[in-house]
Amino acid sequence: MHKNFIDGAWCTGTNVRENLSPSDITDLVGLYAQADFQQTRQAIQAAELAQPLWAAAGPQRRAEALDRIGTELLARREELGRLLAREEGKVLPEAIAEVSRAGHIFKFFAGEALRMSGEHLESVRPGIEVDILRQPVGVVGIITPWNFPIAIPAWKIAPALAYGNSVVFKPADLVPGSAWALAEIISRAGLPPGTFNLVMGRGSVVGQALAESESVRAISFTGSTSTGRHLMQVAGARLARLQLEMGGKNPLVVLDDADLDQAVECAVQGAYFSTGQRCTASSRFIVEKGVYQRFIEAVEVRLDELRVGHALHDDTHIGPVAEEGQLRQNLDYVDIGRAEGARLAYGGQPLSRQTEGYYMSPALFVDADADMRIAREEIFGPVACVIPADNYEHALDIANGSPFGLSAGICTRSLKHATHFKRHAQSGMVMVNTPTAGVDYHVPFGGTKASSYGAREQGHKAMEFFTTVKTAYTHA
Repeated sequence: MHKNFIDGAWCTGTNVRENLSPSDITDLVGLYAQADFQQTRQAIQAAELAQPLWAAAGPQRRAEALDRIGTELLARREELGRLLAREEGKVLPEAIAEVSRAGHIFKFFAGEALRMSGEHLESVRPGIEVDILRQPVGVVGIITPWNFPIAIPAWKIAPALAYGNSVVFKPADLVPGSAWALAEIISRAGLPPGTFNLVMGRGSVVGQALAESESVRAISFTGSTSTGRHLMQVAGARLARLQLEMGGKNPLVVLDDADLDQAVECAVQGAYFSTGQRCTASSRFIVEKGVYQRFIEAVEVRLDELRVGHALHDDTHIGPVAEEGQLRQNLDYVDIGRAEGARLAYGGQPLSRQTEGYYMSPALFVDADADMRIAREEIFGPVACVIPADNYEHALDIANGSPFGLSAGICTRSLKHATHFKRHAQSGMVMVNTPTAGVDYHVPFGGTKASSYGAREQGHKAMEFFTTVKTAYTHA
């Protein structure tokens, strides 16, 4: 039994969840405790009492603790990567890389703990000096999704702790194993009891308790748009600080002058790797008519080279869908695309493998229209559509015609078009000749429109969310 971690102690829950592998549903990854409202409130209370102690511990102690966590993650990346691949379905090399990324994130914020700066200004009034100080927010609730079960928790927990906050961490119910492993490492990093708390359980229970508690001064959330809107209604109503990363329907524009091989690799990597289960995944290929047919044919050839299979097998390129419900949703969208009149050029079928799991072939729709549901709604699976464009201006208009605005890409040899796209694509991140999915940990992450709300994640900009600004006047 893997327990919750509350106020420095491991606690049993009121219920138990079986964690099964999507590659092989007979493979029991582990049993994980489920918390109730009362346990969540205990964790919040413990975090509230511990936060002043952690803030007063000083930047050196915080830096050392975060560096210790990062070092252990990197040392155990293959072991933890295997756990991640088993429970989420990400292929083993990607899973190991994710654990490595988490380790580097903790080490980056270990440095940031020592670099938290303020400002000193002279007042416009004689004899008065002004100090602008950065201080921790307080108790931070962290709610994370299932698709990056170690990296996303890391890029929220690490800055929260680096800047002197305490944490109540609620991982996605689907992937408690990776979250528990991370929490176990953090539990041995020398934090005061209550500074970090792991509370596993249902969003309707644990997440709701975090949203409602007046003691939780900030919530950092990554997940569905519907849940993000609910948090806005509940936590926003009590004026809690919110950081919401939600959906995406990311375009990849391919112009006639693009390097075709490079464009195809950007498309396939961005849309189908990690089984398409990335908020930054390319799900709309907007292709100029001069290269349209050649692009489709080349993508089909590339998809033929990919093997869908068990996440731990060496010859697998794409693992299973993470859960049965997500697989059903993916296949429903394949039916929707057909009904709307798009042509299914490749894949889109459930697959049988040696082990019973949630497998499907990557789906490619062509001759799609920008108003179709498959071109407007986030599917969150290995499903992409190709939309023809008359020219660059038409392609940009289609790319921007979405309620989402997380990541947008363009493949072109034209410096003019690349520069214009970087400035005019309505998204928080822009990729030129590189996949829309794939970001660095030391620079800001986030989107526009319905994709994001609040301050940016990652890099130095994370300070904006996890600290408050105080202005102090001194008359000597």
